Amino acid sequence: MLGESHGALCSDHDLAMLDLDGVVYIGPDAVPGAAEHLEEVREQGMRLAFITNNAARPPEAVAEHLRSLGVDAAAEDVVTSAQAAARVLVERLGPGAKVILLGAAGLEEALAAEGLVAVGVSDDDAQAVVTGYGPDVLWRDIMRSAVRVREGLWWVASNSDYTIPTPYGVAPGHGVLVETLRRFTGVEPVVAGKPERPLLDETVRRVGGERPLMVGDRLDTDIEGARNADLPSLLVLTGVTGLAELVAARPQERPTYVAADLGGLLQTHRAPSEADGGWELGGWAARVRDGSLTVAGEGGTDDWWRVVSCAAWAVTDAGGAVPDTQGLEPPLTDQATPDR
Repeated sequence: MLGESHGALCSDHDLAMLDLDGVVYIGPDAVPGAAEHLEEVREQGMRLAFITNNAARPPEAVAEHLRSLGVDAAAEDVVTSAQAAARVLVERLGPGAKVILLGAAGLEEALAAEGLVAVGVSDDDAQAVVTGYGPDVLWRDIMRSAVRVREGLWWVASNSDYTIPTPYGVAPGHGVLVETLRRFTGVEPVVAGKPERPLLDETVRRVGGERPLMVGDRLDTDIEGARNADLPSLLVLTGVTGLAELVAARPQERPTYVAADLGGLLQTHRAPSEADGGWELGGWAARVRDGSLTVAGEGGTDDWWRVVSCAAWAVTDAGGAVPDTQGLEPPLTDQATPDR
């Protein structure tokens, strides 16, 4: 179930590791209020790190995008799955090792920063191959690398995301290539990006922080990644996770805290309590009756999300089906009218 904080999250935790798309921005546009919330969080003394599974863009390009949206960010505040992959490689192989590169500029820059030497697929002295999203990667290079991996060459993948957002719609991501190579080679790569833990470990190493908090909008990458790294997490509901996804969350996908947006970093979080066969908090009471989730009462938006989460998870943890949420709508404001 959900956790409780002693004070505001920005006081209880000294580092917020922020996913980007769906948390800070959506495509080219800032999430409403994100810049203002992050500025206030920084004023409270919390460090911010902006982390992304995108291995194609160098950190400075990500920071420039954030600054254009009014978010104060330097390249040193950005940590990518490319940097995490490079760290995985250099820790095993050491500086100067030759690595076959299948990816874009962000991955090439990350290798160079760790003293690794990017080489082509035909270099017999290569000690590993690293893959990342790269729209200009040639199929002939993919084929040659696949054969070498099947023959025993060590393989590190920056991430395993199946989709990526583009101006023309959701498109296949690097995870499609990872799955293709996995099936052909029978080899499982070391994955650096979320939900695996290297990216989160690399973020703490670079930015610092003794009490880090993962902040994301995706259950299967951000939140599961935090659990894999034994870290608390805050789920914000400005991205891909909605009511249906939240109530169906598996135990490994459940966040420590839930809030509508990044304003949740400035809140003290309370957990719902079980009472009379349901879950109550802040004026709301959620129950599952005949397989359907119902909510009654009046209160704040965030507390509404918290009670429905706990009510649903209690049912599925007891072996029941995911409750039906048809007709159930979250309040639009912090002083919404009681749910129907």
